[in-house]
Amino acid sequence: MDLEILRLDPALPIPDYARPGDAGIDLLARTDALVSAAGGRCLIPTGITIALPNGYAGFVLPRSGLALKYGITCLNTPGLIDSGYRGEIKVLLINTDPSQEFKISRGDRIAQLVVLPIEKLHLLDVSALDHSERGSQGFGSTGR
Repeated sequence: MDLEILRLDPALPIPDYARPGDAGIDLLARTDALVSAAGGRCLIPTGITIALPNGYAGFVLPRSGLALKYGITCLNTPGLIDSGYRGEIKVLLINTDPSQEFKISRGDRIAQLVVLPIEKLHLLDVSALDHSERGSQGFGSTGR
């Protein structure tokens, strides 16, 4: 499938997959930023807009290496990009490290974009739902 991409910053390379077979396209930081320790947050522009076809959505996900090594993750994971959105993709990062700030430099890989097909649902207003084994058991219901 082709994905149209508009670079708002032609000096940055087009985002790409790091390795063959990867599901996520690495998103790059358009600007430098400093994410403060202990819950500091930054909205980082990526310098791109995309045109997802109808029936698809983009999901912005954290990079596992940043999370493991530095405590940097995406705050609203996954960040949802609808097919009609044409604005710049921005990534909301949070620093979970209790004491170390994290410096982001222009061009750093900060998140991943995964594009998936989305089935359009028809919502049916019903008076009851069918029974399931789990029922209404929620948080923690399957044990530790």
